[in-house]
Amino acid sequence: MTRKLFGTDGVRGQANSYPMTAEVALRLGAAAGRYFRRHGQNDHRVVIGKDTRLSGYMIENALTAGLTSTGMNVLLLGPVPTPAVGFLTRSMRADLGIMISASHNPATDNGIKFFGPDGFKLSDEAEAMIEAIMAGEIAPTQPANIGRAKRIEDGRGRYVEYAKTTFPGRDRLAGMKVVVDCANGAAYRAAPEVLWELGATVIPVGVSPNGYNINENCGSTHTQTAAEEVVAHGADLGICLDGDADRVMILDQNGRVADGDQIMALFAARWADEGRLRGGALVATVMSNLGLERFLQARGLRLERTRVGDRYVVERMREGGYNLGGEQSGHIVMTDHVTTGDGLIAGLQFLAAMAETGQPASALVNQFEPLPQQLRNLRYARGREPLETAPVRAVIAEAEARLLGCGRLVIRKSGTEPLIRVMGEAEDGALLTEVLDGIVAAIAADLPAN
Repeated sequence: MTRKLFGTDGVRGQANSYPMTAEVALRLGAAAGRYFRRHGQNDHRVVIGKDTRLSGYMIENALTAGLTSTGMNVLLLGPVPTPAVGFLTRSMRADLGIMISASHNPATDNGIKFFGPDGFKLSDEAEAMIEAIMAGEIAPTQPANIGRAKRIEDGRGRYVEYAKTTFPGRDRLAGMKVVVDCANGAAYRAAPEVLWELGATVIPVGVSPNGYNINENCGSTHTQTAAEEVVAHGADLGICLDGDADRVMILDQNGRVADGDQIMALFAARWADEGRLRGGALVATVMSNLGLERFLQARGLRLERTRVGDRYVVERMREGGYNLGGEQSGHIVMTDHVTTGDGLIAGLQFLAAMAETGQPASALVNQFEPLPQQLRNLRYARGREPLETAPVRAVIAEAEARLLGCGRLVIRKSGTEPLIRVMGEAEDGALLTEVLDGIVAAIAADLPAN
């Protein structure tokens, strides 16, 4: 059974355009409600969180209408991080959790992510079954069984209290000065609260959402503003979250950025030394730098690679019994604590490493020397298959032959945006640039002129 509506991280697109319309959201809510509803009872519940996009109100209302029409009781959390939805789905014994967010995308986009009753994202198979239900007649429930909807006022507070328990020891951040950039997104209240209550002096950035400014020149994809604040305030660390706070970029005291690979390297090495890295392996995607793999091998550890998407990282972690994984883009998954990427809790674990070692952030963010790596993005029209043409395939094959033994290529369609992502890494940076230029030119030649 194939999926057409769902991508690598739920359903995503431009708000008020297919598939992110009120009509689709209503049917999607009804289909999900029908899929999760157990027969013969009327106590089914679903928790819904969202980020700060204006379109979140429209999608929230449409989902609620669809879900209640099939007998689901809806608990509305308001703006909370994506990992909070995973946590609260399990904590509140809900049948289903939904997060309304397009993550790092601009405010004009939105998305819908689903969590099962165990707090983990749905499998491809479950999403395909929901799509199949959408394609047919969705039977509404009897009038007496229509669900209720209500606002939950303490959802964020529950998550805040839980996040603090993942940090070893209270008030150990006393004397630490931390810049936290919340991207004008879902964690704009929760993240500063957690850090302050743990004793830190907090310099908040990106905490004035207006419905339109999520991820705008701030957050994990635009770290310059936070870097300037780190330097200006003499902060010990910068924590940059994305719009739904499931990914993080760490800034050292000089404002330099460490990506997810460096953070995972630090955690893997520390956890291995402490005897708590399960399976002697870290799970990451094909996008992680070859330098990370070599770093782990030198310590007798393995890098288990998956396709791109934190859900696939989590699936491999659960299959193999591993407890640490993530993506170069900043999703850090620690299943001892959370069911999905959690930028705030990852930041707390980094702060714990600083507190326990007494070392500055700059000494912890450079765990290995990355190989030269370049990523090129080309936008294309949906419905086209620019990677399937004979000229493009020939150029890619030639490039792979030239990099054999000294580098690698990862070329794919994005699962969240209409982009072709061309990533390469090699020991020879000049050779890498040359082969990527050739690939990009070949793909661009097949795309219509703007």
